[in-house]
Amino acid sequence: MDVFRQAPPTAEDMERMVRDVVESLPDEFRDPLRKVVVRVEEFATREQLDAVDIRSKWNLTGLYEGRPLDEQSIWDPGDLPPVISLFRQPLVREWRETGVDFGDLVRHVVIHEAGHHFGFSDDEMHWLEDQVD
Repeated sequence: MDVFRQAPPTAEDMERMVRDVVESLPDEFRDPLRKVVVRVEEFATREQLDAVDIRSKWNLTGLYEGRPLDEQSIWDPGDLPPVISLFRQPLVREWRETGVDFGDLVRHVVIHEAGHHFGFSDDEMHWLEDQVD
């Protein structure tokens, strides 16, 4: 079906997709992610874009903000919980431009950003994504 004729998923639809992705992960990854806040926003803020040196709000589909697990210590002061943000409008744009299944795009971004939480390399992120397929 032509993606231009389909209504884009809502933020609520995306939140359900995110929960499904997290629930599909192996236990050793799923359990630590329960302490990560996941948000669906329309676009990244200027501060978020600046933090990753991206100019256009259309070019950022997801972002991890927090300290990776391998850098955390019980001696650190109480940090705010880590946050994974997914940006709906850039994901809708990518979906319409590529025709890739929207759920697959969400899965890819969630796993990539979760990989940052675990301090993973790109290869390890790909491995984790393969575990969900």
